[in-house]
Amino acid sequence: MATVRAMDDHELDVFEVMHTARAMRWLRPDPVPPELIRQILEAAVAAPNGGNRQTWGFIVVTDPAIKADVKQYYAKAFEVVSQMYTSSPPPPGMTDSQYARQHQGVQHLTEHFDEAPVWIVACIDHGGRPNASTGASVYPAVQNILLAARALGLGATLTTRHTMYATEVDAIFGLPEHVTALAIVPIGYPDRGFSRVRRGPIEDVVYQDRWGQPYTGRTSTG
Repeated sequence: MATVRAMDDHELDVFEVMHTARAMRWLRPDPVPPELIRQILEAAVAAPNGGNRQTWGFIVVTDPAIKADVKQYYAKAFEVVSQMYTSSPPPPGMTDSQYARQHQGVQHLTEHFDEAPVWIVACIDHGGRPNASTGASVYPAVQNILLAARALGLGATLTTRHTMYATEVDAIFGLPEHVTALAIVPIGYPDRGFSRVRRGPIEDVVYQDRWGQPYTGRTSTG
């Protein structure tokens, strides 16, 4: 069984990493060693991508001024996100109180977004022709970033809220017109413990052969 070694020298099974890579929105401002960020970046560029063209790019942001500028737009977008939380039922696998706590975490991250010691901004060079598959060669790398951070005992979360103000935020990052920032991953030491992610049962979202047909678990026609 494949394992990874966490910061405390405890070996985590790769499936344990995936099932406990919770969105960590409560992060301490303590510095993160550069060598750990490099490990995370190396994991990112090991991800699958279309035609192995590697049209991605990653910005490691530690400049407080840049983070503060982006935070202004991130906070503006929170007004829309907050309405979603207050008007929507809990997602599958969550109770009302758990969903309320998630909302609190989202608000906390909004208020302290610029205090996360490191951001990794995942960008794509779309050549001036963005389309429905533009993110296909970036989000696997983002998932690797999240898993690598968890394996190293670091907290992280995927956020795309800044894309509501993509033009303004891309300008802050100094991106050319043919490049856009699809995700920002704030990384730091967690201020909460890791636990298993909350999801609904797979039977609610997995089908057999055709959409709507109950999943039987059958993988062979024999």
